[in-house]
Amino acid sequence: MLTRIVRMAFQPEKVADFLAIFRDSEDKIRNMPGCRHLELWQDADQPTVYCTHSRWDSAADLDNYRRSALFGQVWPATKALFAAPPLAFSVYPAGVESSLSSLPASQ
Repeated sequence: MLTRIVRMAFQPEKVADFLAIFRDSEDKIRNMPGCRHLELWQDADQPTVYCTHSRWDSAADLDNYRRSALFGQVWPATKALFAAPPLAFSVYPAGVESSLSSLPASQ
C-alpha cells in the first residue's frame, strides 16, 4: 500500500475555487482503480494550506491515475490557484526490518 501526500498552499481568494474542484472530483478519484482512500486535510495554523492524503494499492495505480484524463483536468485547474509550489511525496509503511536494511553498516 502506497500513501501519497500532496501539500498545497493557495492564494487566499482562490481557496473556495479549490474546494469546489476537490468536491467535484473526489468521488471520481476514489473510484479510480487502486485508490483505497482519499481525504482532504486543512493545516491547523495556515488556513490556506491543504493536503490531500490518498492510499493506493501500488505505485503503478497512482501513476495510472496521474496519466488519466481526470488528472489532466483536475491538476492544471488546481495548479492555477497555488500561492507556492506544492510538496508531494509517496511513502510506504516501514517495518523494523525494512528500516534497518536501508541503513549503512556501522563501522
